[in-house]
Amino acid sequence: MTERAPLLRLTEVGRSFAAPSGRVDALRRASLALSPGEFVVVTGPSGSGKSTLLHLAALLDRPTAGSVAFDGREVSALGDGALRALRARSVGMVFQRHHLLPHRSVLENVAFRFRYLDHGRAEARRLAAEALETVGLGGLGERPARLLSGGELQRVAVARAIAFRPRLLVADEPTGNLDAAAGSRVMACLEELHRTGIAVLMVTHDPSILGGGHRTVVCRDGCLEG
Repeated sequence: MTERAPLLRLTEVGRSFAAPSGRVDALRRASLALSPGEFVVVTGPSGSGKSTLLHLAALLDRPTAGSVAFDGREVSALGDGALRALRARSVGMVFQRHHLLPHRSVLENVAFRFRYLDHGRAEARRLAAEALETVGLGGLGERPARLLSGGELQRVAVARAIAFRPRLLVADEPTGNLDAAAGSRVMACLEELHRTGIAVLMVTHDPSILGGGHRTVVCRDGCLEG
């Protein structure tokens, strides 16, 4: 892959939390760079700091030490409103639970993401339909979400995350609740997306999908290896 300037760069990042027993260091001097079109998988035991890392990468949180830069811009220099606006237009998120509205149509669920952005209804539905085509569900737009299988629901969640064409997609255990076949289909979607230029950062416990990205990073005791 051609070397490109990082879209996301975490440099010597630390994240601490107050606890009754004292300060807890969830991340310690963690560094990670992610370029456009790169697919990085993060794994490690429970409690190792993976979710904290993902929240920082998704611009949902700020570090207590070190720096997070997105597209060369230091995140700590942004106010809360500017950070929310950057996240809304640049970062798509997929979680282990799909968080869809069961009685709304598939298309409505995907288009719902545009309530955060300045798109007209027709434009939102057009982009939502294109995203459903991308994940192989173009024929199910009018079906109520409650009638889909688990794997289909998760692919709709991926479509919702990419419909507004983010630059970064973060995925937290996106195959964790799926059987092997459905999980493979979700992974195929993510692998196809990074080829379009979207940077993908995924956290997983599943050893069977660790080879799906360009590289794997291990999170252990708040530190990154690899």
